[in-house]
Amino acid sequence: MEKTKEINEKFLEEYVSDDAVRKYTTGTAGFGINYLLRNDYARVYLSVVDSCLQTSPRRPLRLLEFGCGGGMNIIGLVSLLDKKGISVESAYGTDFSPRLVQSAVQEAKASLAPGLAEKLSFQVARNERLLEDLAVAHGRPVEDLVGSFDLIMGVNTFRYCHRLGKQQDCAADIYRLLRAGGVCINIDMNNRFPAFRSRLKRSVEDPAESYLPTLEEYASPFETARFEIIQKKNFCWIPHSAGFALTLCCRLASPLLDLVAPTRAMRSLVVARKPA
Repeated sequence: MEKTKEINEKFLEEYVSDDAVRKYTTGTAGFGINYLLRNDYARVYLSVVDSCLQTSPRRPLRLLEFGCGGGMNIIGLVSLLDKKGISVESAYGTDFSPRLVQSAVQEAKASLAPGLAEKLSFQVARNERLLEDLAVAHGRPVEDLVGSFDLIMGVNTFRYCHRLGKQQDCAADIYRLLRAGGVCINIDMNNRFPAFRSRLKRSVEDPAESYLPTLEEYASPFETARFEIIQKKNFCWIPHSAGFALTLCCRLASPLLDLVAPTRAMRSLVVARKPA
């Protein structure tokens, strides 16, 4: 318990810094992540909305991103869906860093037209206590939020649940928050991409702080929580921090890399659906 608290405090210290704000907001995050949100990640989201969400008749979507950082991903998705003519009723972003949540609020106001921005809301909530913290933030009983969302996403955040030993708690809360037929999309670092492992091992003293799950480990908590796994694969060869030149090189090399080394791609993707 004491070890978990210590790791949590280290993560919080990192994610309330000026560096974290620069890393997780659009203007300073880097060309690579902005490209991915408009392309690789956007294709995943649109495919899920078009093919996996079981809604009949189609109704406006209710979205949630856990571990949203500065809000880039959920803001970009709301804008993308609007351009595609897909109606959004409401969208929420949560993060354990109050500093990043405040940055996300400002980012939404600056990036979206008022009619879209007012559909977005950001709250402080920890991934491992997602349902309970969301209920507190809304001033509502936990039961009121059960079955509230059509689509829940996490990008580069679920690995922290594994590092804290709380991955099952997070998956169980996501299951309760989703309506029947709703879908969770989880995108995170692939432990088989060698650069991630070597860099993280050099950056921390405690191996638990740099632990990267396998693809199977990313999927396992959702299977245990009774999700149906729709998709499970490695994909994407473009670093979030890449500049224009590196993004272009990685994009051109991607088809060949997908052919010769698909399991070594940078990201792990798990798409899980709550049974209807």
